[in-house]
Amino acid sequence: MLHIGIVACSTEGAALCYRTISLEGARMLGPHDHPQVSLHSHSLAKYMQFVRANDWAGVAELMMSSAEKLARAGADFLICPDNTIHQAFDLVEHRSPRPWLHIAREVTNEARRRNFKRLAVLGTKYLMEGPVYPEALQTAGIDYRVPAKEQRERLDQIIMDELVNARFLPHSLAYYVEVIRSLQEQGCDAVVLGCTEIPLLVTPESSPLPALDSTRLLAKAAVRKAVEG
Repeated sequence: MLHIGIVACSTEGAALCYRTISLEGARMLGPHDHPQVSLHSHSLAKYMQFVRANDWAGVAELMMSSAEKLARAGADFLICPDNTIHQAFDLVEHRSPRPWLHIAREVTNEARRRNFKRLAVLGTKYLMEGPVYPEALQTAGIDYRVPAKEQRERLDQIIMDELVNARFLPHSLAYYVEVIRSLQEQGCDAVVLGCTEIPLLVTPESSPLPALDSTRLLAKAAVRKAVEG
């Protein structure tokens, strides 16, 4: 089996990804079994300095630093359980010491498999206003919508002040559900949980729309790739 390298950014999203790899490994391979996993993380604070400055080259350098450390640790391929910093992906992929899976492409593959036509995309304001999902979805001919500006600001605040700090509050869940419902009224037939912490707040049972959990979809794709070699 191949060795999975996790280029981590935010703790809660990376932890959910690692946990999912372990659970999916056991499902595919047998009790307590999973591929080798190595994880490296710079602090979220370092990443956010660059993200807030719109310095995606700086983000790319942090990603490359992790990629190089993971390659030396024996990782055969890499994943990053953080949607926002995939905006720097094109600055990393061509010079990376190891190949990557792309989180938005894995979500798009699942949306295509399930025949969804218009996705609501939730995440940080940088993700919702950036090119990561538009580029991935456009290649598959899938339409999308993002929340209104005021909603984007509030969703981002919940992520950065609460979710990345493992705070999952009922009134914040209620707000996410309200936003998802408003996008459902715009014709969306599924919602992308495009921040890796959102699935820790919004569950399939609480979402008005079928949820595409970017964290778990990436982790499951990584296990499949590792097992298939």
